[in-house]
Order: sequence, then C-alpha cells, then structure tokens
Amino acid sequence: MAHSTNFLHSPTRPFKAEPNLKADEILKQMEGISFQGRNLAKAYKIWKRMLADDVLIFLGVAGALSAGGLRLLIAQIVANRWIDCVVSTGANLYHDLHETRGRHHYIGDASVDDSLLQKAHVDRVYDTYASEDEFIDNDNWIANYATTLESRPYTSREFLFKLGKYLWDETGTEGILTSAYRANVPIFCPAIADSSIGMGLSQGRHLKSGVGHIDVIGDVIESTNLVIRRRQTASIVLGGGTPKNFINQASVQAEFYCPEIKGHRYALQIITDVPHYGGASGSSLSEAQSWGKISSSADSVTVQADATLALPLLVSGLISTDSRRKPETIPCFDLSGPMMSIEGIPFPKERYEEPR
Repeated sequence: MAHSTNFLHSPTRPFKAEPNLKADEILKQMEGISFQGRNLAKAYKIWKRMLADDVLIFLGVAGALSAGGLRLLIAQIVANRWIDCVVSTGANLYHDLHETRGRHHYIGDASVDDSLLQKAHVDRVYDTYASEDEFIDNDNWIANYATTLESRPYTSREFLFKLGKYLWDETGTEGILTSAYRANVPIFCPAIADSSIGMGLSQGRHLKSGVGHIDVIGDVIESTNLVIRRRQTASIVLGGGTPKNFINQASVQAEFYCPEIKGHRYALQIITDVPHYGGASGSSLSEAQSWGKISSSADSVTVQADATLALPLLVSGLISTDSRRKPETIPCFDLSGPMMSIEGIPFPKERYEEPR
C-alpha cells in the first residue's frame, strides 16, 4: 500500500524577489516553484550539462523569433558556441538578414485594420510591422547575389555559409547568418523554399538560368554524417516546426547506418504547441523516444512557453555565469566548400559515412 511519505518529501520553495538578483540566481530560485517556471529552471540546468559534456549540440529555430526580437540572442548563442549547429526556418534567417542590412521591424498593434496596412505596403507579424518595399529590396538583393554563384547544386548549409560571408563583407554587422559565418557554425534550412529566401532564389533563376539549386537531400546526408561522426548529440528546440523533426531525423537516419547511435543524449524544447493534436511541433519528448530520436535515458525537459519569454532569461543566465566549454569538446568545422569537414577530415561526397 502506498504511503504519503513516498511522495511528500520535497517541499516547494516559494519565489521571493530580491534586489540585484542575477538571471542565474532567478533560475536557481525557480527550481523550487511549479509548472513551467520549474521546467524553465530545469532547462537551464540541462543546457549547462550539455556545455559541460562532450556532445554535438543542435539548435532548432522555428516561429517568428527574428521578427519577434530574438535574433541577436540567437547570434550570441552561436558566437559563444553554446551550440554547434543551427537548423532554422527560412523566415527566421530572412528577417535576420533584413535587420543585418540595416532595416527594422516596428512595434505594431495586433488589432489594426490589416486592409489599411496592405494599402500602405506594411506587413504584419502579430504585433510587429515591417516594410513590404524593404522586403522586396531584400528579395532582389538575394536574387542578384544568387546570380554571382556557380550554376550548380548547393546544400542549404553551403549556400547559407556563403550568404553569411557576403552579408558580413557588405555590412560588418552581427546577426544569425553573419555570426554563424564568423564562428564556422553550420546552418541548415531544410524548408528554404518556404520563405522569402526561396522567393529571392527563384527570382535569381529568373534572371540567370540554372542558379538557385538547393540540394535539401544533401542536407539530410550532411546532418546525418554529423551524427555518425560525433555520436553523442543534444537537441535544443525553439518553437518546434520543421527544424525540430530535421534534427531528430538525423539521429534516426544515422542509426540506420550506425546501430550504436541511440538518439540524442540531451533534449530541451521550448514550445507552445500541445501533443494531443498529433502534430510534430507539439509532440512530447517521450513520443520521440518511440522513434529512436531521443535516447531512452536522455536528460530532457519540455517548457510549454513562448520563446520570447523563456529564451532571454536562459541566455542571460548563461552570460551571467562561466558557461565556456572545454575547447576539445567544440567541433572545428570547415564549411567553405561543397563538402563539410570536421577537424580537417571531410565527409564523403553524397554518401553516408562508414562508422569507425
């Protein structure tokens, strides 16, 4: 028969606000409260464990986070090498490019008459505005850049690295694309056609036949080879979406060629979707274990929260403490050409790597 003492052994600790608390101290206090506050505190602890371990850390970025004001936070995460590989929607990279080029998003009103915005060439992302005319200029800028590239297929990873370099050379401004270029961090965008970057590339092909070929199957092979090469992996997901499944399927595909791989060792997701509608964005991490995406013994947590609330506190916590990784645990990439390499050893061309 169950006894109450089997359960009633760890009292909650009500949060008490104090002056001059640092972000990591706030998160430490949140370990004793309940609901998503406690989950956020756990997410912070798991991210710190990832950084202390020898794991390859994926970051998935979905939702309108760049338009919503988090692009420089994500750029900081990349520049500090708190992750090793980014998988993003095209929209987040496009809105990042928009601001890196010196444009802005503007504080708006979600209850505005959108027909008035349309007449004024203003686009709305919930309570945030942007200039449609400036977006058109971005599309033309991408199209013109695409015409300067060789007429051959590019993985999204190779194309975005080159785009980040071009953007940095032109602007010298920090952003997601430029920080990833400078830190040699790969970015994959498996649904790049579903974005204004894809529209810009299509306009580039209109200008010059043969350009704008993005090899997304090459992305699958490269991301899988990353997992085969660095078998201990971790996943941080912001907002679910295509990036979440792309990161997880890399483990599944890698296990097909290397049965020793058993899913991500760590998994942290900050999502607003819920599991009971069956969509991948809201799916639980335990469901992911059934597919072999997440290890059955993974250190994991789901935070049911808007990333614009959760991520600033998490990153502020990392900045307020010594969150540096051991240099020998950080993969050193060469991303300059068609074939990615790690520690000077290139991946095989268009094939899965043989396990070693």
